Amino acid sequence: MGSPAEKEHGARGTLPERLPEGLAEAIRTTAEEIAQQLRAAPDTGAPVPGLTWTVGEVAAHLAQANALMADVAAGTPHTHGDGTPQSIAAANEEALAAFPERAAEPLAALIVAQAAAFLDAVAGGHPADETLMTPMGPMNRAVLGSYLLTHMLGHGYDLARALKRPHMVDPVRVRLTLPFMVQAMPRVADTTATAGLNARYAVRLWGGGRFGVTFTDGTPVVSHELRDRPDCTISLEPVTFLLMALGRCAPLGAMARGRVFAWGRKPWLGPRFPAYFQAP
Repeated sequence: MGSPAEKEHGARGTLPERLPEGLAEAIRTTAEEIAQQLRAAPDTGAPVPGLTWTVGEVAAHLAQANALMADVAAGTPHTHGDGTPQSIAAANEEALAAFPERAAEPLAALIVAQAAAFLDAVAGGHPADETLMTPMGPMNRAVLGSYLLTHMLGHGYDLARALKRPHMVDPVRVRLTLPFMVQAMPRVADTTATAGLNARYAVRLWGGGRFGVTFTDGTPVVSHELRDRPDCTISLEPVTFLLMALGRCAPLGAMARGRVFAWGRKPWLGPRFPAYFQAP
């Protein structure tokens, strides 16, 4: 039969098979680093640059989001908006209003505990390819893990800026966000900006990681594979890519700093690319 400890070890041993290599550790480490930032915060009522939330509100949102994703990974469906950035933002505000905790220590503990609960749920014997309903549409548990990491990195960056501490976004973790980013991009396309657009993009991250985006009459199809003869190839530094995608970095500033390059038959399409999507 095996002891409870042996069973737990066996369950955790399945994680590398259920999540892409390195993702479980990235989720665990990112949650712990966010918790460390919070525990050192002198004031959770301090504002967060670029957001209307305070440090305590960002932390509360992270605790809630980690709990929601842990529940979804365990097979418990949740409704949180309709998948559009606007509805998710409204659902976030409603959830925050119903959750008054803003103190650093309990929120830090919750963020770490719910990240661990997510990993336990993934290791709990559920089919790896089972389709789950999430705030950003249907996805399997591997993509959901990438979503969880992306969400924590975005708000971990926000907290680091507010607290004037080093952020935890790095190229290795950014590449682990690509499964979610590729699946989510069509959902956050700005249909007004892309109306009538016909174009093929190849996007390459420095050091590895790539995806292709094809617009046909304004509708995007995003794939991990690159199409032949793209109209425009975009090459960019990984951290810059994620911060741009999450609305934390201005595209023109990134280009001016030499963090983004575009070339191809229609290189002028490169600077337009970020405007085709709304940050989730």
